[in-house]
Amino acid sequence: MLEISPLRPWDRVKWEVLARGYMAFYETTVPDAGYEETWQRLINGGELYGIAARLDGEVVGIAHYLFHANVWSAGTCYLQDLFVDEAARGKGAGRALIEQVAEAARERAVPRLYWHTRQDNAQARALYDKVTHYNGFISYVLPLD
Repeated sequence: MLEISPLRPWDRVKWEVLARGYMAFYETTVPDAGYEETWQRLINGGELYGIAARLDGEVVGIAHYLFHANVWSAGTCYLQDLFVDEAARGKGAGRALIEQVAEAARERAVPRLYWHTRQDNAQARALYDKVTHYNGFISYVLPLD
């Protein structure tokens, strides 16, 4: 059975395995202390939210999201990270995580949920194309450090 719920303190170890998998996929390096800092920010509430997909009680996917202001609307929800263990892909966890974030956005009455992925992330894009449509925008990032 698939269940979506907030991250719980005892999810820490599995969350980090999945978070490291996400970072490795995007070829991003985070120092060990960065995982602890992010975990604390997610678990202590505030501006960042973390949820888990549990398949038969085991955490197989994670999503992180946040809300922010938008000049032209009542706000926006950004799904920053979404990652499902490779062995659990195709079982509905990714879609269920997106749907849970969308529900959280509806509860906050924000009219828009968005996320990014790499252009060549064909497996994820196959799911995303079923959930919504590609709007033609290209994202640019200017590192400031």
